Amino acid sequence: MFDLVLFAPAGGALPSAVAVVFGLLIGSFLNVVIHRVPRMMQRESDNYVAQESGKPLPHTDRYNLMVPRSACPHCGHQIGALENIPVISWLVLRGKCSSCKAPISPRYPLVELLTGVLSGVLVWHFGSGIAGLATLLFAYMLIAMTFIDFDTQLLPDDLTLPLLWAGLLLNLNATFVPLADAVIGAAAGYLILWAVYWLFKLVTGKEGMGYGDFKLLAALGAWLGWKMLPVIILLSSLVGALVGIALIVFARHGRNKPIPFGPYLAAAGLIALFWGKDLVEAYLGFPV
Repeated sequence: MFDLVLFAPAGGALPSAVAVVFGLLIGSFLNVVIHRVPRMMQRESDNYVAQESGKPLPHTDRYNLMVPRSACPHCGHQIGALENIPVISWLVLRGKCSSCKAPISPRYPLVELLTGVLSGVLVWHFGSGIAGLATLLFAYMLIAMTFIDFDTQLLPDDLTLPLLWAGLLLNLNATFVPLADAVIGAAAGYLILWAVYWLFKLVTGKEGMGYGDFKLLAALGAWLGWKMLPVIILLSSLVGALVGIALIVFARHGRNKPIPFGPYLAAAGLIALFWGKDLVEAYLGFPV
């Protein structure tokens, strides 16, 4: 039974189904990551500023991904195990807190569903060996960064840098690309957006993107190699432009209000993971 689930080849129904269930559980944890990581960063910054100023630390309680227990932000009701079943609990509770009846954002079950479905698709496509399991890590990190960037316009180093190093380590044995391609991809990914950032700033006097975007593209280059970078940049720019125009036209999003670029890099990275080789060979004319 163990062999039927782990290290199974691509196209297996059972490992894909198990991956969906596993992904739903991970999606529940990713909701915690998305909510807490920016707050953990802010608390750390507040304590650092206070310490340097000789003032009492404003945050002395434990606050991380494990403690305190998840609770309703409106009434403080601690969420029990039966209230934390991915998707099902939200449906049973009709999207409301069981204590105060305050609404629970539908984004929570959507993140769980997205993570579960994507997990199943990845295991179906790549199998459940080392490469397939690695793609799950790749997807989970990108999902977390996507929603954090949407909320805060930040891409935390605590996520981008481990993703970069994981890509390089996995490619020591050419899991996805030869190590040389991965190293060049990481360096080129960072430098390309770094150059765009400074060119835009010199021309306009404004900052067009953040350093987290550089690190995320470097991480994508470390996983997928330098040959994928043109595809990732083109796809992310296209999707970002279309979404940005739609937000301005339909959602009355201010032209001067910044739009995070990280989610479009993440989406382009996933597309490149599935179909990047075909796109590179078809449109750029060189083999991968």
